[in-house]
Amino acid sequence: MRMKGFAKHYYLMLIPGFLWLFVFSIVPMFGIIISFQYFNPGKGILGSDWAGLEHFKYMFLLKDTQEVFSNTLVIASMKIVANLIAPLLFALMLNELRLMILRRWIQTIVYLPHFLSWVILGGIVLDLFSYNGPVNQLAALFGLQPKLFFADAQLFPFLVVGSDVWKEFGFGTIIYLAALTGINPALYEAANIDGAGRWRSLWHITLPGIRTTAVLLTVLSLGNVLNAGFDQIFNLYNPLVYSTGDIIDTWVYRTGLLNLQYELATAVGLLKSVVGFLLISVSYYLAYRFVNYRIF
Repeated sequence: MRMKGFAKHYYLMLIPGFLWLFVFSIVPMFGIIISFQYFNPGKGILGSDWAGLEHFKYMFLLKDTQEVFSNTLVIASMKIVANLIAPLLFALMLNELRLMILRRWIQTIVYLPHFLSWVILGGIVLDLFSYNGPVNQLAALFGLQPKLFFADAQLFPFLVVGSDVWKEFGFGTIIYLAALTGINPALYEAANIDGAGRWRSLWHITLPGIRTTAVLLTVLSLGNVLNAGFDQIFNLYNPLVYSTGDIIDTWVYRTGLLNLQYELATAVGLLKSVVGFLLISVSYYLAYRFVNYRIF
C-alpha cells in the first residue's frame, strides 16, 4: 500500500509534462494537413480544397529547396564533426593539468557560452567580425585589408560552425571529463611501473576509456543531421549568404510566415520531420547496437 501511494506522486508529477507535450507538440501536428491543401485562411483548415501531393511534387522541382537541403546537410555535418573533435581534444589537454584550481577555472569559463542565447552570442560574433571590429583591426596590424566576413557566402558556413563550437565545446568537455574520471587510476599506475610515458598511457588507457562516450555522442548526434540550428542562422545570416547559409528551418520561416506560402512551407517542414524521425530511429538503434545505450 505504501509503494502504491508513493507511485501516485510520480504519476501526478508527469501530468504537467504530458499536458505541455499535448498542447505544444501533439495539437500543432494537426496543421500538417495544410501541406495537402490549397490553404485558404478565410476557409480554414477544414474548409480548404484538397491538393493531394501537388505541393510535394512542386517542392522537389524548386532550386531553392534543393539548395536549402544541401546547405542544411553540409552545415549540420560540419557541426557534428567539429563538436566531436574540439571538446575531446580540449578535455584531453585539460585532463593533463595538475593544478586543480586552474583546471576548474578554465572549465567554468569555457562552459559559460552554453548558457547564453544566440540573440546575445550572435550580436557578439557579428561585432567581433564587423568591418571595424577587433578581428579586422588585428588583421590590419599585419597589413591585411578589412573584410566583411558575414557578407562572404563561402566563409559563412565556417563562421557558423566556428561560433557553434565556441558556444558548445565547454559542455562537451564536461561530458568527456566525467568519462575520464571513470577510468581506474590503477591502470595508469601499472602503466608507469611498466615504463609507459604520457603518450602511451593516452593511447592505450585514456582513449579506450572514453571510446564508449565518444561513440555514443556521435551516434546520437546523427539524429540531428537535419537540425543545423535555426536560432543561430537566423541571427547571423543575411541575403548575401543565402546561397550557402539558408537552411530548411530559416527557409520555411521566410516562405511560410513572410511570403505567406503556407502549403509549401508546411510540406518542406513535414518532409524534414519524417526524415528526422527516421534518422533518430536509426541513431537510437546504432547506439543500442554498439554501446548498449537504451532509454526504455
